[in-house]
Amino acid sequence: MLPEGIDARIFGVDSIHPAAQSVSSLRYELGFAQPQTHRFQVSLSFEATGEAVELALPAWIPGSYMIRDFARNIVGLSACVDGGSLDVERADKQTWRLPACRGEVRVDYQVYAYDLSVRGAHLDDSHAYFNGTSVFLRVSGWETKPHEVILNSPGDECCARWRVATTLPVVEADEAGFGRYRALDYETLVDHPVEIADLAQTTFDVDGVPHAMAFYGRQDADLERIARDLAPVCRTHAEMFGDSLPLSRYLFLVTVVGDGYGGLEHRDSTSLMCSRGDLPRPGEEGVSEGYRRFLGLCSHEYFHLWNVKRIRPARFADSDLSAEAYSELLWAFEGITSYYDDLALVRSGAIDAKSYLELLATGITRLMRGGGRLRQSVAESSFYAWTKFYKQDENAPNAIVSYYVKGALVALGLDVTLRLRTEDEKSLDDLMRVLWQRHGAQETPVSEEGVETLAEEVCGQDLTSFFAAWVHGTEELPLVEWLAHLGIGMRLRAAAGDKDKGGVVEPADTSPAPKPVLGASFASDPAGVRLSVVFDGGAAQSAGLAPGDIIVAVDGLKVDADTIAARIAAVPEGDAVEVHAFRRDELRVCRVTPVPAPCDT
Repeated sequence: MLPEGIDARIFGVDSIHPAAQSVSSLRYELGFAQPQTHRFQVSLSFEATGEAVELALPAWIPGSYMIRDFARNIVGLSACVDGGSLDVERADKQTWRLPACRGEVRVDYQVYAYDLSVRGAHLDDSHAYFNGTSVFLRVSGWETKPHEVILNSPGDECCARWRVATTLPVVEADEAGFGRYRALDYETLVDHPVEIADLAQTTFDVDGVPHAMAFYGRQDADLERIARDLAPVCRTHAEMFGDSLPLSRYLFLVTVVGDGYGGLEHRDSTSLMCSRGDLPRPGEEGVSEGYRRFLGLCSHEYFHLWNVKRIRPARFADSDLSAEAYSELLWAFEGITSYYDDLALVRSGAIDAKSYLELLATGITRLMRGGGRLRQSVAESSFYAWTKFYKQDENAPNAIVSYYVKGALVALGLDVTLRLRTEDEKSLDDLMRVLWQRHGAQETPVSEEGVETLAEEVCGQDLTSFFAAWVHGTEELPLVEWLAHLGIGMRLRAAAGDKDKGGVVEPADTSPAPKPVLGASFASDPAGVRLSVVFDGGAAQSAGLAPGDIIVAVDGLKVDADTIAARIAAVPEGDAVEVHAFRRDELRVCRVTPVPAPCDT
């Protein structure tokens, strides 16, 4: 039995792979009898065959390209065979060794789970959430065998209304979803996040395939409206790829918080985090900026069920998640996805054309405000995601470029280029369909050169210069030219203020004269204004100011985050002004000559 109101197929009753129907070789039993301790109790059992065994926990999770060392959260690991204790040797930061033995081995351990994100695991008295990469030890050499999971009910009174939401194939479960689940292999096992809570739920269909949304966290949203608005977006993606949906059910797991944003893709589901205010309330009309952001997030992760989860880069397909897997293709797998996430909103009618162009304008603005676009290509950004994009510091805007933001604009350029070169006979849609037919549907990973090769095949022409300049090079994108081919005008202007993200203007609109600026981003600090980023070539850098400095006065007058921009803007062009700032506990005095704001908006 399954939670009331939820079609059984959504929770995988009819989706167990035939090869996994037999008795599983490996079994995990998961409990959380004391959720206030934030610790999952895990038992792993398997039949040892007389050889030494290695156990390991992944170092990273697919879709989030950073070493996260999930094993650091394992507490108190012990092992026994047929009831007798076994010595456990720690091999490295994420690997344990068991000596050769025969009989039923049981490994007991706890996982500290207090990472409220889409990547890890979180347990408290309000819910239990986990990704398999955070809790399931991998048995080396046994990865292709069936894996069984037993989810035990917590039994605590505070958890009485908890229900299980997951696409992990179920064998037998009670009405709340607690019971036995089974996966074909380890890779499948860790690709099904699990949310257990008092969940709010809604459902919709796409081409006869049931889709569910399970919301954890306090909210007062119009869930029926969300389902109505999201269904056409998902249908738009499905129709573009042409074939029937490559799954039997899909699940959106949504964590609602006061302020948050993020998503992580899986083959049959996605984990999302959103701000409470982004969701539409009952009776609310129109599409607010926050709701547009939420729909775009859902659209992005849904597109991934094709692009990255099935159309996969070979470098990721070959990884065992124990170390970094380097690829230059994230510009295509994340950037192209970022192009289609908003495009699907306007194609499906969820937003209008002007709203779409506002999103496009803000994306261009984000790109132009970082000098890193002139120093790092999107191919390099993809390759160094592990050490640069996912580990950004105060110099990041000057040194790196986002393969999401620039990748989406390169995708726009590739779309325009394919249309121009083929007189509108072909487009990026055709390239994505070929990638699906040749790679995704066939489960054949994509080589590092595969996207470029297929793009040339679709185009019927040499595209070497396109990829050399815009993917592997750092030249400015010819956005004005590309957009002009679509009948869209574009111009850059100076920002009107620190909250100006760019947007849509009428052709006759004129921009105000650029105001003098500091050349830095800043945040409020109890002592004054803390500099977050000092931009290359700006007035702050030229005067010797550095990230972390706290400006306390400009021209002898105290400033804060609300007043500093106006104070700097009032300085006559070419004049210098005295600035007092603390660096650590040392007061410094420098003279800053503000310069007009750059045309980057």
